[in-house]
Amino acid sequence: MANDPTTAVRLFSYGTLRQRDVQLATFGRELVGRADVLVGFSLSMLKITDPAVVALSGKAEHPVLRRTDDPNDAVEGVIFDITEAELAAADAYEVDDYMRVSAVSAGGVETFVYVLAAS
Repeated sequence: MANDPTTAVRLFSYGTLRQRDVQLATFGRELVGRADVLVGFSLSMLKITDPAVVALSGKAEHPVLRRTDDPNDAVEGVIFDITEAELAAADAYEVDDYMRVSAVSAGGVETFVYVLAAS
């Protein structure tokens, strides 16, 4: 039931979606996650121009991942179990500079993650 809004999906977060206030505003609840790592990605910072996202996160620069496929590159984060409806809410929160892709964590978990759209 891929279109069922209650179906569980996994989302790897390395940035503002780990913030309690962002979670409450985006998902209506605080998420519980588990630490994991994505290998083959590097982390940099991105200037955010959407005033609503800056106001919500409290930050004008957000971290962003780029896929490098280099096994020496790794980014620590948290994997959350969320619903399809919450994934749609996360999509709405992320600005156009980000795109959602699938990845497999170092712990072997298939997850979605937001990366730089131009990468």
